[in-house]
Amino acid sequence: MEKPILYTNHLTVRYGKGCEHCLDGGNLEKNTCPICKTVWACNDINIDLFPGEILGIVGESGSGKSTLMKSLYFDFPVTEGAAYLDNYQDGTDNIFDQSLQQKKYIKNHLMGMVYQNPMLGLRMEYSAAGNIAEKLIAAGHREFKSMTERAKELLVAVEILESRMKEPPKNFSGGMQQRVQISKALANNPAILLLDEVTTGLDLSVQAKVLDLIRKIRQEFGVSILLVSHDLAVIKMLADRTVVMLDGKIIEQGLTDQILDDPQHQYTQQLVHSLL
Repeated sequence: MEKPILYTNHLTVRYGKGCEHCLDGGNLEKNTCPICKTVWACNDINIDLFPGEILGIVGESGSGKSTLMKSLYFDFPVTEGAAYLDNYQDGTDNIFDQSLQQKKYIKNHLMGMVYQNPMLGLRMEYSAAGNIAEKLIAAGHREFKSMTERAKELLVAVEILESRMKEPPKNFSGGMQQRVQISKALANNPAILLLDEVTTGLDLSVQAKVLDLIRKIRQEFGVSILLVSHDLAVIKMLADRTVVMLDGKIIEQGLTDQILDDPQHQYTQQLVHSLL
């Protein structure tokens, strides 16, 4: 069987120490302990992502999907659990246990992140090419000409005109900023691309262009994509498999067509009904 390029094992992100009630598996009110008020943002998450796959993670605001994504990129500390990358130490070492230096290596070489808010992923005062160069420099590149060529190649790939390479993202529309973020995330040929609500807040026509771009990137770069969205229509368009999250837990997962055609959980049924 094909090995996953990424998998998590009982990943948990908890805000608060917990108490006997919630630590022993007592009922939570949504994702919050009624006794000690500890918030279980991600609660015992097990997922796997296979080479070349787009795995969709869908759920309402507060379901834990963005926390899961940001914890995989070391933006949030995890409380418990593990994650493994097939192309890091042959998939044997928990990435959360690594040194700060090794985590930076993973972020700069093996994964790329695109945030819902471009201000989290871009330096708005730098040029578009400068943003890509920053990612290349973080991975050890120093040769100006090759970095310039790489920036040009990536910006053209995401349909940013070469004439605008030296402009800062603050001059760009929201859709263009997201495309610059995607090009920056791809700078060092990562095996995994993490996309967190990348179309939220964009006009429908711009959303469609960004979604087409994601599909093209998967085909051209062969990258595996973890795609977070609250919009099942986005997941339907792109994802091979889908994970449904609610109140910090996975409540359903399977092939996207299977989830859409025969949802089992009441919440998933409501999501599918709203799509129809």
